[in-house]
Amino acid sequence: MAASDTIVDLNEKALRLLQEDADKIEKLIAIQMENLTTRKCPLYEEVLDTQMYGFSRAVDFAVRTGLVEEGAGKLLISQLERNLAILYEALERKAE
Repeated sequence: MAASDTIVDLNEKALRLLQEDADKIEKLIAIQMENLTTRKCPLYEEVLDTQMYGFSRAVDFAVRTGLVEEGAGKLLISQLERNLAILYEALERKAE
């Protein structure tokens, strides 16, 4: 296996692992969206915020090491941030 094949394999694996992490956070967001009929849960929001911070640090590391292209990393983060914003907006509307 050539060195360039190894690098491509590592890049693909890094992106796949980050996508799996993003999917897990998406599931947390979806669960909270389904439970909007229940009271607002600050602990759940804290978990989501912590997960998002950890994910953004992992993406930053992958980008800085060259395992993931910057554009792909930014796209992963922006998609999650957009969904998290939708969740918080829905929670705010529910609280009113």
